Amino acid sequence: MCATCGCGDVEHEPAPHEAAPGHMHSHGHDHQHEHGHDHEHGRTIRLERQVLERNDRIAERNRGWFESRGICALNLVSSPGAGKTTLLERSLRELGKELRLHVIEGDQETSADADRIRAAGGRAVQINTGTGCHLDAAMVAQALPKLDAPPGSTLFIENVGNLVCPALFDLGERAKVLIASVAEGEDKPLKYPHMFRAAAVLVLNKIDLLPHLDFDEERFLSNARQVNPRLRVFRVSAARGDGLPAWCAWVREQQGTRDVA
Repeated sequence: MCATCGCGDVEHEPAPHEAAPGHMHSHGHDHQHEHGHDHEHGRTIRLERQVLERNDRIAERNRGWFESRGICALNLVSSPGAGKTTLLERSLRELGKELRLHVIEGDQETSADADRIRAAGGRAVQINTGTGCHLDAAMVAQALPKLDAPPGSTLFIENVGNLVCPALFDLGERAKVLIASVAEGEDKPLKYPHMFRAAAVLVLNKIDLLPHLDFDEERFLSNARQVNPRLRVFRVSAARGDGLPAWCAWVREQQGTRDVA
């Protein structure tokens, strides 16, 4: 069990000899007592720190590898169903003739999203995390040789759909891009502040559905900027194409090219 998030990442599982919470044992002076939660909590905090410190070391190596090759890595995060893969499909079609685009797909099961990316003309490597609820830097490092992205590429990393754990794990990316849909509710930034705070960019997707939903866009954006005043916001409909030119221009800028239009 991962000490950081409780997912089934066995790499982070405590050693088998470590005591379980609430165990009973004798100290040899005629009494027994139960270890309280404070002891267990302290061990969990130490394990969490070790997990994140190890991840951050690998993320820095990833970042150096990207920078030495001029690769722009963008970490796409969202709740399930917000439209990450549809946005990537559109981005591949809009930018594929200008930029060398590659994708690392993170999902618990199946290769469905990687298949969609390949059908849209992109190169993709699938990472299946099983019971794990996020990608980490080591997973990305292992995928890079398989992807074999050439220097000067743009790398999209589509994280597992989750608004909690991906906020904690640096993958070595240049920026986290948070995709939220208008179907999710205006209070998402306040419920998941760590993710909104970690993101550099917010893509508000599915704006074509606004006439059919009771969604207060101004309130949502106000909540988002309350959590992170520095957020760059793009309003898009990945399905219909609304707002895609501004989003694509930003991707070009990250790669070091400029939109001449």
